[in-house]
Amino acid sequence: MKSIETVSLIGLGALGSANLAKISESVPMENIRVVASGDRAERYRKNGVCVNGKTYMFPIFGPEDKVSPADLLIFAVKNHHLPKAIEEVRNHVGKNTIIISFLNGISSEKEIGNIYGMDKILYSYIMRTDSMRIGDSTNYVNLGFVPFGEVQNIPGKYSERVLAVEEFFKKTGIKYNIPEDMIRDLWLKFMLNVGANQVTAVLRCTYGAIKNSKAVRELLTEAMREAVAVSKAENINLGENDIINCIDILSSLTPNGKTSMLQDVEAKRKTEVEAFGGTVCSLAQKHGIDVPVNKALVKFITALEETYDIC
Repeated sequence: MKSIETVSLIGLGALGSANLAKISESVPMENIRVVASGDRAERYRKNGVCVNGKTYMFPIFGPEDKVSPADLLIFAVKNHHLPKAIEEVRNHVGKNTIIISFLNGISSEKEIGNIYGMDKILYSYIMRTDSMRIGDSTNYVNLGFVPFGEVQNIPGKYSERVLAVEEFFKKTGIKYNIPEDMIRDLWLKFMLNVGANQVTAVLRCTYGAIKNSKAVRELLTEAMREAVAVSKAENINLGENDIINCIDILSSLTPNGKTSMLQDVEAKRKTEVEAFGGTVCSLAQKHGIDVPVNKALVKFITALEETYDIC
C-alpha cells in the first residue's frame, strides 16, 4: 500500500479551508496544492486564507500549471461549480490518484468518475461540522468527521485505497468513519441536507432554532420524509428512525452555527437548491411521488436568489 504524501484540493470554502488547515499541521506545505483560477487565485496568493484566526498561505496552482499527479485529490466546491472544477484539476490526476468529494448531494462522485474513472473515486462527505465562511475567513468549533469508503466496506477487508486514506486521516488528525454501506450513508446525509439546509435558508435561522422550535423541527421532518419516500423508490432503505437521528444530530450542533445554504443566502450567493430539493423533485417525478414541501422550498429559495439585488 502506497502512502499518501501529496494532496491537491479545489474549493477553499468553509469545508475546504478548515480541513486543509488541519491537514497542513502534519503535511509539509510543499506537498499541498490548492487549485484556483482568476481573481480568486490572485486573492489567495496575496492574502492567504484565515482559519480560526490563523492565516494560511497555501501554495496556489492555476489549471494550466504542470504538476506531478496528487496522491489524494479533494473536491470541496459547490455543486454548481463542479463541472468547471473537474476540468481545472486535470493536471493533478494520475493513474494512482485517489479522489474524494466533500460535496453535498448524491451525484458528485459519478460526475467526477465519468471523466477520470470510477476506479479513482472513494465516496465521502462531511458530518457534524459547524464551519462558517465570511469573506476569506473561516471559523469553526467542531471540524466534524469524514465518512468515506468504497460502495461496500467489510471490516478487515478494506481496499488498499480505503486503507491509504485511513492511514492519511490518522496521520493528519482528520476524524473519520468507514460505513459498511456507503451509498446508504451518502443518502442519509442528503436527506439531512434536504431538511436542514433548505428550511434554515428560508427561515433564516441557526441550528439553535432546530433544537428550540417544534415548528421548525416539524418542517424539517416533512421535507426529510419526502426524501425518504424518494429513497425507497431508489432502493435505498431510509426510514423514520433516520429522520429522528438526524434531528438529534442537528439539535446538538453549535446553537449559533449556520447551514451552508443559509450562509449562501446571507452572502447573496447562488445556493445548492438544485442538488437538494431539486433532486428530490426530479426523482419524485420519475417515480410518481408527491413532494409538496420540497416543491415549495425550491420555489422559495429560487425566489430568494432571483431577488438578491432587489430586496
